Amino acid sequence: MGQFFDDETFAVVDLETTGTRKEEGHRIIQFGCAIVKKRQVVKTYSLMINPHGEIPLAVTNLTGISNEMVASQPDFAHYAAKIRKILAGTVFVAHNVNFDFPFLNYELEQAGLDPLDIKAVDTVELAKIAFPTQPSYKLRDLTASLQISHKNPHKADSDAYGTAILLVKIIEKLERLPQATLNLLGTMAPKLIRDTGWIIKTIADGSRKKRRKLPKDKIQVQNLVLHKQELPVVQEGRQTEFPVGNEAKKKLFKNQINYRQPQVDLIDYMHEFVNDDRQRILLVEAPNGTGKTFAYLFAYAYQLYSGRKLVIATPTKVLQEQLLNQEIPQLLKVTGLGLNAEMVKASSHYLDLDGFASTLRQPAPNKTTLILQMGILVWLTETTTGDLDELQLTAEQLPIFTQIKHPGDARVGTRFASVDFWNLARRKQEQANILVTNHAYLVNHYMDSIWGQNPYLVVDEAHRFAESLVSSRTDSLRFESIWGMVSHLRNLLYFTDNNLAKESEENVQLKLLLELLDEESLDLIRTLNRMQKLVYSRKDKALGQRTLPNKSIQFTIEGTDLFPDDSPFRSLLKEFQQKLEQVRIHTNQIIDLLYRERDRYLTDEQSLMDELAEQVDHIDYYAEKSYQLADLLSQKENLNHLGFIVHVTNPGDSLSSNLHWMTLDSSEELHKIYDRFDHLSFVSATMSNDGKFDYAKHELALNGLAVDSFKGKSTFDMDQHLKILAVDEHQPEPDSPEYQQLIEKILTKDLNGQKHVLVLFTSLDLIKKVYLNLLNDPRVKDYELLAQGLTGSNERLAKRFVIAEKSILLGADSFWEGIDFHNCGIDLVIATRLPFESPDLPEVRLKQHYLAQQGIDVFNQESLPKAALRLRQGCGRLIRGEEDHGTFLILDPRIWTKQYGAYFRASLPARVEKVAIKELKAKLKMAR
Repeated sequence: MGQFFDDETFAVVDLETTGTRKEEGHRIIQFGCAIVKKRQVVKTYSLMINPHGEIPLAVTNLTGISNEMVASQPDFAHYAAKIRKILAGTVFVAHNVNFDFPFLNYELEQAGLDPLDIKAVDTVELAKIAFPTQPSYKLRDLTASLQISHKNPHKADSDAYGTAILLVKIIEKLERLPQATLNLLGTMAPKLIRDTGWIIKTIADGSRKKRRKLPKDKIQVQNLVLHKQELPVVQEGRQTEFPVGNEAKKKLFKNQINYRQPQVDLIDYMHEFVNDDRQRILLVEAPNGTGKTFAYLFAYAYQLYSGRKLVIATPTKVLQEQLLNQEIPQLLKVTGLGLNAEMVKASSHYLDLDGFASTLRQPAPNKTTLILQMGILVWLTETTTGDLDELQLTAEQLPIFTQIKHPGDARVGTRFASVDFWNLARRKQEQANILVTNHAYLVNHYMDSIWGQNPYLVVDEAHRFAESLVSSRTDSLRFESIWGMVSHLRNLLYFTDNNLAKESEENVQLKLLLELLDEESLDLIRTLNRMQKLVYSRKDKALGQRTLPNKSIQFTIEGTDLFPDDSPFRSLLKEFQQKLEQVRIHTNQIIDLLYRERDRYLTDEQSLMDELAEQVDHIDYYAEKSYQLADLLSQKENLNHLGFIVHVTNPGDSLSSNLHWMTLDSSEELHKIYDRFDHLSFVSATMSNDGKFDYAKHELALNGLAVDSFKGKSTFDMDQHLKILAVDEHQPEPDSPEYQQLIEKILTKDLNGQKHVLVLFTSLDLIKKVYLNLLNDPRVKDYELLAQGLTGSNERLAKRFVIAEKSILLGADSFWEGIDFHNCGIDLVIATRLPFESPDLPEVRLKQHYLAQQGIDVFNQESLPKAALRLRQGCGRLIRGEEDHGTFLILDPRIWTKQYGAYFRASLPARVEKVAIKELKAKLKMAR
């Protein structure tokens, strides 16, 4: 039997153009085409075309095609008949077919020929369905990930060839899918772009005739095919004694891992700590490359046969995955211990099979949701966890996520209860000896029974732990958003063209509900407005105010000043909660009534019910926030530790007020967490300042507790791996106009073969200015230019930075340390200025004022050590292990001119070399 599409000829096309708007005179400059027959590329075409116009510099930078290259080439009219002949009778394929196909047809018509009337297929949509776990669907990234070789990305002929091989791989992947999955995909496929669904439908219909059996590693529940789920086998290993002494460890490590004395010293110190009942808390600073993760795992592992669990908390998903997929397997291989490890994360990370199945019975509201659903169907045949993080999604704002994220209840009696991903995850966690979680989950679920009795705790990247707790206790009640939600609800019910109120005349129950809800919703808004006016009236108590670029104003106010004892706000908040609950109840009753009597009122009643249900979700969200605020205000002592920001979006209008809050002292809650665990180790590469742990103890609320500390040594000579350069004192100050020009000059003239360059800022506004000036500069054309707040989410920027062959990333905030660049050898990190927090930021102002009230020297005990640690963290981006080399460049001359500059220099892990700008290019070259 032949293969699918053996009788078809695919013409896989890629166009390079002078722009994207054909009607405005943009033209084709290169036509590339790969002809595919019987899954083989049998012929390729590459035609350079004169557009009779200038090729923009940005296009030349991207494609490498210049005006000189096309000046002597024929124009499109010369090639039009040939191109049409090549494509006649084929299936047109492109990566983003809705660009290439219409553009080419437009050019054909301009040349006096009929447009092509052939099937047109899009490999972007097909790739999203067939390969749902890819981090990016750019052609360049897909071909790299799928190991498709094409020599010249962004050249039409090379891209056409790469797309052709991608098409073949997609077809082969779809053919292997179980029939039930193909059946579902086939019913959804007609809604894909142009004729893209024809590929899936053809495979689904054709494979049905082959009557294939379900593979042994798959299971079908209802109409969903899943990869079979199994609890991990309890690891069998030898229960041995901890290897005391260096020789015993050398013997154990031999032929498995390198023996490094600083790592062994850390292992021994932590092992003694774990076995000393008189000690409970240990602070550890271990430089990057020390192997600190293996060290703490090794130190605790031999204690886990007693039935006690080891809980490890890290700040990021990447670090958690590294622990589970690399570090713990290595530990078990070296030691021979039989231990199981599992990830612990919120239920919302897992797919709710019951919820997902219900979405398949409803029409997809948009193309993005449809493709996501189809990709999940394919993913279900592969995943063994149901962890949505595997999908690397960037569209979690879609309404479907409220239906498909697991709510965390124990499923009993539902259609998919027996294969529920969340229940499976909990069973795995109960069975595990080591549990890996993140800081945020731990601070919010430290009393969870899953940790077991008297568990051990290691907090990795511990310098960020207190910050995680503060972030989890920072929230808001956006009054304007609530007002907007209620207004939208009223619009749906009373004011649209076919509003429900008009349709309710014949149904007394519905009419009464609508009348009741009308008054309740108006009453809710009135209460809301009174709350807004009340917080607005306290703005004169503000510690300070900040005007944002959009002219809105933020007032920073202490809790006791915003809500004095006689404030009526608490009673208003309770009244607000009661009225919000009434609106929720009666909106739900209307939804239930519409559902019971569907088809009686509106032709689009399903759409209305979906929108009403979405508003109920919003109501639940705002109710939760209001109860959080009520809990905080219920105890007067809480107010002493709270700071508030009244954000007025329209100055002078009290009804544009919104409320944000943050905790200023987390010590009490941190102590509650510490009490839940035993033998707590706080581990980080940046825990000390000038060899002392004072700042870390203060931040982690450890002052007054019995705390031991250990400062490890590097396993290699840092000066041989890390070059630290700082521009001399003759350079412009960070706040001067020449400062931006200095940054741009370095990025355009002084980079010397560096492939991954991370530029760290303290201002998003400056990032924008630098990015716009560099965007079309030919001197950085070989780099993918990424900028925080401008070219995607922080997570997307990190992925693009790692994937790109050469990239420059302009980042602030978490890019100093919080965002992970996994397996990416960064060549150069540029710190544009010393990273002091701006006292103008409301949250900084509140925290510093609170500390000053406690009698703390804010600059020397808070601002300076915090900035020095952040500078070290930025430097730490470069050297993650013994194989890494890189350069850290500091552009702030204050490191030489200010008295505190010596403190910064002393905090860094290698000697700081002063450099003049004219020497910089040569220094960067030498550093490589």
